[in-house]
Amino acid sequence: MALTKNQRRLRIKNRIRKVVSGTEARPRLAVYRSNKEIYAQIIDDVTGNTISAASSRDKDISSAKGTKSEIAALVGKAVGERALKAGVETISFDRGGYQYHGRVKSLADGAREAGLKF
Repeated sequence: MALTKNQRRLRIKNRIRKVVSGTEARPRLAVYRSNKEIYAQIIDDVTGNTISAASSRDKDISSAKGTKSEIAALVGKAVGERALKAGVETISFDRGGYQYHGRVKSLADGAREAGLKF
């Protein structure tokens, strides 16, 4: 029997997580995308701590108007700025099993614009 879309995504996500891991020096930028919203966290997997996070549900971002891709770019900028305040400059990008396209790519570009190095 064929896999559902979500089962396929989770299988790809697990394959990615075998390789991509966040350390204190180079934490992981994890992305979760729902049909309506997008969420991003910067995680140190060694200690299990979330260093910074942003989502399209944050007050300053949710009031912004635009397409979902434009909102994702704002989320990327927000998480990037918060990470720089926390002292993080380089990250490893975890696309969470989603294609690096559309909203996921916009978020990554926004984080790069804010000054994060991938």
